[in-house]
Amino acid sequence: MAETSRNRVSGDRGKTFSTLANLWPYMWPSDRPDLKMRVIYASVFLVLAKLLTVGVPYFYKWATDALDGNATPSGWLPIVLAGAVTLVVAYNVARVISVGLNQLRDALFARVGQYAVRRLAFRTFVHMHRLSLRFHLERRTGGLSRIIERGTKGIEAIVRFTILNTIPTILEFALVAIIFAFAYGLAYVAVIAVTIWLYGWFTIKASDWRIGIRRDMNDSDTDANTKAIDSLLNFETVKYFGNEAMEAERFDRSMARYEVAATRIWTSLGWLNFGQGVIFGAGMAIVMVMSALAVRSGEQTLGDFVFVNAMLMQLSIPLNFIGFVYREIRQGLTDIEEMFRLLDIEAEVVDRPDAEPLVVREGAIRFENVRFGYDPAREILKGVSFEVPPGRSVAIVGPSGAGKSTISRLLFRFYDVKGGRITIDGQDIAAVTQESVRAAIGIVPQDTVLFNDTIAYNIRYGRTDAGDADVQRAAELAQIAGFIRQLPEGFEAMVGERGLKLSGGEKQRVAIARTILKAPPILVLDEATSALDTHTEQEIQSALDLVSKNRTTLTIAHRLSTIVNADEILVLKAGEIVERGSHRELLANAGLYAEMWAMQREATEAEEALRRARESDEFGVIERRRTEPA
Repeated sequence: MAETSRNRVSGDRGKTFSTLANLWPYMWPSDRPDLKMRVIYASVFLVLAKLLTVGVPYFYKWATDALDGNATPSGWLPIVLAGAVTLVVAYNVARVISVGLNQLRDALFARVGQYAVRRLAFRTFVHMHRLSLRFHLERRTGGLSRIIERGTKGIEAIVRFTILNTIPTILEFALVAIIFAFAYGLAYVAVIAVTIWLYGWFTIKASDWRIGIRRDMNDSDTDANTKAIDSLLNFETVKYFGNEAMEAERFDRSMARYEVAATRIWTSLGWLNFGQGVIFGAGMAIVMVMSALAVRSGEQTLGDFVFVNAMLMQLSIPLNFIGFVYREIRQGLTDIEEMFRLLDIEAEVVDRPDAEPLVVREGAIRFENVRFGYDPAREILKGVSFEVPPGRSVAIVGPSGAGKSTISRLLFRFYDVKGGRITIDGQDIAAVTQESVRAAIGIVPQDTVLFNDTIAYNIRYGRTDAGDADVQRAAELAQIAGFIRQLPEGFEAMVGERGLKLSGGEKQRVAIARTILKAPPILVLDEATSALDTHTEQEIQSALDLVSKNRTTLTIAHRLSTIVNADEILVLKAGEIVERGSHRELLANAGLYAEMWAMQREATEAEEALRRARESDEFGVIERRRTEPA
């Protein structure tokens, strides 16, 4: 157990140096000479402040000696008093200047610290978007946001404390040791050195012990935040099943663990501070007793005794701060270690070094013997081959789990194929840039999730530099402009979290408008109407027919009625194409497609009969109420 603890501490210290090395480019940014000059000026003021800080106790000593009646003849008393007053004023002026230099140092370095925070936060944000779809399907949104939040704060603490406090404190220790060695002898230096060593040893040991508690607290905090955000994102589901009490209980269990860990953190901090006080108090008592004995023997003046006391009291401030700095750096490292772990995750799909942008001439799509599986042990697509000619429409249908949506994900290159290849106009999409591939393809997904912003913002997301007239034109073509104009705020109406203020059909129309605005040569309709009722589906279908006109279109369909006019229909089963042809040809084959068509037709007819029955029943109730005597 002790060996494991030592290994963990040793590993933590290795991480400390590694993290500081990674942070150095942000503290000394090569592309920002203005920030480098700020670091230099801050360092100059830092040294001046420490030299002045060490010199301040001398004014105190000289003033005390000047006021010592035994050391000064009585006839010189007025002159002595004048000198003492001057020294007292000088003592306080020096303290004020020292404080001013420290504040000026902090002000100069503030921009450097905030630059480091911004750049690292930006790097993390960009890295999150570069990671694969697999990572984002497995991540926990609430926990991830809290990791980044804590990591950003930890970076600021490490940057500031490393540059602004650790170096000047070491400098002050060195100056104090030199002064005591020359003025009072090595015995004083030895006692002070032992005190500082014990103080540092105790601080490091206690802080390392507290790091484990800090990790427990962070884990509990992350878990509580994850549960809170997950519950709020699924607000409607919680209400549907009346599980508010259960959600509150889950959140409270996580917060209870956080409460225990946080209490242990504060309790351990109390013991740490107490131990530090005992160690430094003992060392200070020994040095002052040595000085008091020297004063009684005439080897030192009363001013020397005061000087020793003042110097040690002044030394206690950075010494205590060293413990605080160590704790903050260690806790900061604990807070950012998960953030750096995120940065260490490599993207699953990356561009080749020689990748060129995709050049779309006609928009022909070709799958050549494509094999793929999310898990190496379970293959989803088993040698799929097909072609979507330029400007034509191909639909893919099949049972759930056949691999239909996997095809669209591979086309967008969210994953790389395990075998075969996918080409657009003869260019292997694995050999061109991901950005250019995705710029050439527009999609209307089954579940449209909108940003919590205005309708205009969500439509303009298809082409961010589009003007208002283009946005309105896209809305007209998507048949949603009339609805938008009825809203009090019009295009500036907020859609709510994930677009929850809009109906399913309205969200789909916004998605269609967004794709129209993007104007891609290739279009993917990924079960774009499967979540809608039949009436809304028919309305949306006309907009989809408009946006797909003269575009290479790949439709992944659940409802077969939406793809009867496709140029070719592929029937996928267990990762293989088992049938292909037009709607009429597939019905004539009396195979899987024909079975699916018959089942869906029966379901549609039953749904329509039920709707007519309800309308008829409602009409009958109204008629009876109208004819019944009052």
